[in-house]
Amino acid sequence: MKTKALKYGRFACDTMMKRFPDAQLPPKGGFHYHAGVSLSGMYNIYSVCKDEKYLSYIKKWVDSIIIEDGIIQSFAKGSLDDYMAGILLFPLYERFHEEKYMTALRLFKGIIRNWLVNEKGGFWHKEYFPYQMWLDGLYMAGPLQMMFAEYFGEEYFYDNAVKQALLMYENMQDEKTGLLFHAWDDSKEVEWADKETGLSSEVWGRAIGWYVVATLDILELLPENHPQREKLISVEREMLSRISTYQDSESGMWYQVVGKEKEAGNWLETSCSCLFTYAMAKAVRMGILDEKYMECVERGFEGVISHSVTEKDGKFNLSGVCIGTGVGDFEYYINRPTTENDLHGMGAFVLMCAELAR
Repeated sequence: MKTKALKYGRFACDTMMKRFPDAQLPPKGGFHYHAGVSLSGMYNIYSVCKDEKYLSYIKKWVDSIIIEDGIIQSFAKGSLDDYMAGILLFPLYERFHEEKYMTALRLFKGIIRNWLVNEKGGFWHKEYFPYQMWLDGLYMAGPLQMMFAEYFGEEYFYDNAVKQALLMYENMQDEKTGLLFHAWDDSKEVEWADKETGLSSEVWGRAIGWYVVATLDILELLPENHPQREKLISVEREMLSRISTYQDSESGMWYQVVGKEKEAGNWLETSCSCLFTYAMAKAVRMGILDEKYMECVERGFEGVISHSVTEKDGKFNLSGVCIGTGVGDFEYYINRPTTENDLHGMGAFVLMCAELAR
């Protein structure tokens, strides 16, 4: 499986590079997580195969947006989505020692340190979504905070990243599935929020995928003696164990809305299937899950390859990827359009391949 995973991961990266000259990667000119997740996957492929063309492409994209004095050309300060790509700057600084990367990271660090929070200390997902926590937000800012702690020696960021993960676990759980709802409004005022709990109504696949992936990234850098480490390991083990029970027995994939697989209109979704497969494989490698979960991993990987991957005119194509999505009810999620080669899916696919190639 290692050889096959690396082959597909490189094929996906090579095709992405052909489709989008570095500065053209969507959203063009934006320092955004769409590019961030796909390029973090590419960096993981680079870490496995050491082909310098991948690192060069990542650097050229970053340099097209971050100019010499460290100013970011296009950047929405009030949205967590626009910080995730910051994780790329750390390895670039280590390799190339360009001060503009550290200048940008210091800017991000100050903004995240003073981020708006709800009454329990949970990050607002966006400044114009007051009091709302979305699972997506842990992926956007959790791993970045861990790197702040590592590089700048500020232990606050270790504690706060763990705090965000545990707040979601403690306040966003679905009693039926044991998984986490997509979002929570502590003010209980937004239209999708339950008036008693503030919770949204569905377990959206990609959102819980972001959560379990981010939690592993946090654990990877969290000191062994951190007082909440064992608690967070327990949460991750519980989430992945529960997710495994919803894997489709025929395809090996997972559905757009997890826990409602038999309801009319629900469909197999590619990006969450990749994220779940990646997270299980990484959790086994880290000793969080038992080796038996590699059966789920193999079925997930082969399911995505057979169900969602095609080759056309020598190029890699990935189908069945839900486009960017807000918060809604069941009908909202199942009626979201799908697209080919959306960077949410490409990034998730390449992350999965890189982990399986290790």
